Amino acid sequence: MLQHIIERVKNCKNVDYVMVATTKKDTDNEIAFLCQKMDIDYYRGSENDVLDRYYQAANLYKPENIIRVTADCPLIDSQLIDEMIEIHANGNYDYTSNTLVETYPDGLDAEIFKFSALEKAWKEADLASEREHVTPYIKFKGDFKKYSVERKPSLAEKRWTVDTEKDFEMVSKIYEALYSKNQYFGTNDILKFIENHKSIELVNSGIIRNEGYLKSLENDYNINKN
Repeated sequence: MLQHIIERVKNCKNVDYVMVATTKKDTDNEIAFLCQKMDIDYYRGSENDVLDRYYQAANLYKPENIIRVTADCPLIDSQLIDEMIEIHANGNYDYTSNTLVETYPDGLDAEIFKFSALEKAWKEADLASEREHVTPYIKFKGDFKKYSVERKPSLAEKRWTVDTEKDFEMVSKIYEALYSKNQYFGTNDILKFIENHKSIELVNSGIIRNEGYLKSLENDYNINKN
């Protein structure tokens, strides 16, 4: 699944460099092996302080801008990322995302932010949820210039992410149907397939969007970074 995501991000015309940020846990050795096999750079850091992991990975190269795609999004759309990068660059935004207002399917999430914004969040974020989920500080705190990429009509009710076995079953059916025709099949291809196979969306229906983040908020606490 991660290999598909890497290949889709590499297919973006406006992406210069791809890096995987994973953990130091032995169970993630397979991720490191995959990156080596694909000749993809990777960084291994904290499991729980994902903000620190992201910052330390980015700090190796200090890029002006960073695109964040999570590894549960194997249907991420290369064209959408390219369009968002152009919006971000033309507007000189600190943060550009299609998650501020949810109008895209869960699973097409992408966030673009300046390295300077990431660094500020890394220094100042003091809630566990802000450290675990990387961008809440940038999204909801601080004086950042932000832009919300929104789709009309909204597709927010659709679930294309992979957090459960049912999600994996549903997304696998999409790959089985579309990958052989075009390995970089996009949003419109998926919508057309679903329109002709409506029952596929019943496979993983009823799962709450952003359930992990909501649980983090319920159990949130201030941390002592010192």
